[in-house]
Amino acid sequence: MKSSNLPIGIFDSGVGGLTVFKAIRKLLPQENLVYFGDLARVPYGMKSPRLIQTYSLQIAKYLIEKSKVKALVVACNTASSTSLEILKENFNLPILGVILPGVEEALRLTRNGRIGVIGTRTTIKTGAYQKALLERRKGIEVFAYPTPLLVPLVEEGWFENRIARLVVREYLAPFIQAGVDTLILGCTHYPLLKKIMGKEGKGIMLVDSSQAVAQKLKEILEEKDLKGGEGKEEFYLTDTPQNFSFLFRVLLGREPENVKLVKLEELL
Repeated sequence: MKSSNLPIGIFDSGVGGLTVFKAIRKLLPQENLVYFGDLARVPYGMKSPRLIQTYSLQIAKYLIEKSKVKALVVACNTASSTSLEILKENFNLPILGVILPGVEEALRLTRNGRIGVIGTRTTIKTGAYQKALLERRKGIEVFAYPTPLLVPLVEEGWFENRIARLVVREYLAPFIQAGVDTLILGCTHYPLLKKIMGKEGKGIMLVDSSQAVAQKLKEILEEKDLKGGEGKEEFYLTDTPQNFSFLFRVLLGREPENVKLVKLEELL
C-alpha cells in the first residue's frame, strides 16, 4: 500500500475523541481513519501524568504496528497536555494534539482578552493551555478551572437534562463573573454539551478545537504529500462499545462498522 493511502490514527481515553473524528471525516472524506478508544481505562483526567504517558505510548505503538498509521492525532486533551512531547520523541511520524489548535482559535476570537479554559483536573494542573495562551499573546488574562463532572455526563449521554444543566451552570458561573468572553472546551467530550453551555454561558464564545485540529491535519498531510485513501474506517475499543455506538449515532447519524475489542494485555 502506498504510504499516502495508509490510515490516520486517532485516539482518546473514551468516546469524546469522536468529536475530532467527525471533524476529520468531514474535512478529509477520502482518508482512511482508525479510531482507538481506551474505554477500559477512562477517564484519564484523574490519573497521574506518568500513567497517562504510559497509556499513550502503548496506544501509539499499537496503532503504528497494527495499522501502520501515517499520522497520529491525540484526540484527548489530558493526553495532549501530558504526553505529546514524549510521543514525538519515541515515534517518527506526524503527531498532532488538540491544545495548540484550540489556543490559536481562542486568541483569534477573543475581543476583551479574557479567556477561560475548562478541562479535567490533570489538564488544568499541567498548565498547558495557560502557558500556551500567555506565550502567544502578552497582556491577556486566563481563567482555568477543572470541570471533572462533565466527562461522566457525556459518557452517560446526559447532554440536556436537568442534572447536566445544573452542573454546567455551576461550572460556568466563575467565568461569567470574571467577564470571560471566550471559553476553550479543553476536553474532547465537552463539545457534546455545547448546546446547554450556549444557553447557560450568557454569550460566551465556545472554542471547540476539533475543527481547528482537522484543518491543521489537512495542512500537514498536504505539506508531506500524504493525502490519500478510500474513506475506510476501523475502530479499536478496550471495553464493550454500548455507549460508543450510541454517541457515534448521535454525532455521525449512522452506526459504526468494523468495531473490534482490544484486550489490555495486547497493549503491554
